[in-house]
Amino acid sequence: MPFNGVYRGKTIVVTGHAGFKGSWLCEWLLQLDCKVIGYSLGPPTESSHYSLTNLSTRLFRDIRNDIRNHDKLRSVMSEYHPDFVFHLAAQPIVRQSFEEPRETIETNILGTYNVLEAIRCMGKDCIAILITTDKVYENKEWIHSYREVDTLGGYEPYSASKACAEIIISSFFRSFFKSDLLGKKTPGVAVASVRAGNVIGGGDWAQYRIVPDCIRSLERNRKVPVRSKTSTRPWQHVLEPLSGYLLLASEIYKACHSNNTIDVERLELLCSPFNFGPNLSSNRTVMDLVNEIFKYWPGEIEDKSDPNAPHEAGKLNLTTDKAFHILGWRPQWDFATTVRKTVEWYKFALERKNEAEYIRGLTRDQIMEYTSLIPY
Repeated sequence: MPFNGVYRGKTIVVTGHAGFKGSWLCEWLLQLDCKVIGYSLGPPTESSHYSLTNLSTRLFRDIRNDIRNHDKLRSVMSEYHPDFVFHLAAQPIVRQSFEEPRETIETNILGTYNVLEAIRCMGKDCIAILITTDKVYENKEWIHSYREVDTLGGYEPYSASKACAEIIISSFFRSFFKSDLLGKKTPGVAVASVRAGNVIGGGDWAQYRIVPDCIRSLERNRKVPVRSKTSTRPWQHVLEPLSGYLLLASEIYKACHSNNTIDVERLELLCSPFNFGPNLSSNRTVMDLVNEIFKYWPGEIEDKSDPNAPHEAGKLNLTTDKAFHILGWRPQWDFATTVRKTVEWYKFALERKNEAEYIRGLTRDQIMEYTSLIPY
């Protein structure tokens, strides 16, 4: 069974479960036979992977609340005592952070604190994977890839808020969890942060993202607005980083239960930041991505370049050497496969818009196909 059957029968809280990545993660966890509790605001857009797959009907609990609500979050953790927590709830849009800097900072910084504090007060063994972003690094616009030990930073409110979240995660682990966990005391709380590149896949309709922009325009037979044709990003299918999150958490679990003891040396390696990104060949420009989409759904672009637009990084790549050497993780789908699977999902979903069972089936099929490739 995938991930050595670690997740079967476990109770798992996923924050941000109504979002794009969160809903895909929940689908995968349901396939792994978990009891999934979702904690999130509603779906961020009218159309969404969450709503089109009718995910809410299959969760153990679907809790609608704000990650900034500390008391509610603490009560949820205390009631369900999860074995694992995957924290994805965030304000994830760079451009929106210019329009709503306070909401971005409160959600991404205070929300992260609230999750960690709720886990701390829970009084139970728990493994927490907290998702930040590839944009936590102080971007030098250099051509080589960023490593987990590189300097954190943030030009705009989104990046800055996520870099701050990383500092809070590290601080909480060292201040409250590390000595008990490595000292084999109970309860033991293991924490790791994960940083992923630009994620694409079926079911994302967020504003200011190139794939949703393409799909909305192609569906209406309009030209695709392209703002930053030459910007380079590490494009990867949503299942790639999710597989990394699940693998990391399962490896932490095994290290905590190694022959009925704790593998302290390995836990020190695992409870740390990890990058999950594609192969170098998938570091492509925005225009490369759009042209690849046009192979499966022909269209035209409308150049929307704006020299006065809010700042976004021009070059951004991640190295995943640490994930490979410590976890044995590697990406499975190349750039062409990633784009093809993404477009296939959207075209199918748009054709069968009100048939959740079939759309959910496609999601499950893609997860199963991806799972068949991974050795863990």
